[in-house]
Amino acid sequence: MFDTLSDRLSATFKNLRGKGRLSEQDIDSAAREIRIALLEADVALPVVREFIRNVKERSSGPRSPRL
Repeated sequence: MFDTLSDRLSATFKNLRGKGRLSEQDIDSAAREIRIALLEADVALPVVREFIRNVKERSSGPRSPRL
């Protein structure tokens, strides 16, 4: 079970590497893949929701205003 979870998470992060800046679409896509991997690994739904919420908050980060 952990090997499959590890493989899926590694593949998700590999797709994000090399991008200079992540778009909202990139973040949403990665969050979806992470959510599916965690649920398939039998992680409780409330834990998955909280984790994904935290990941999205942290990955978005503070936005600098455009001048």
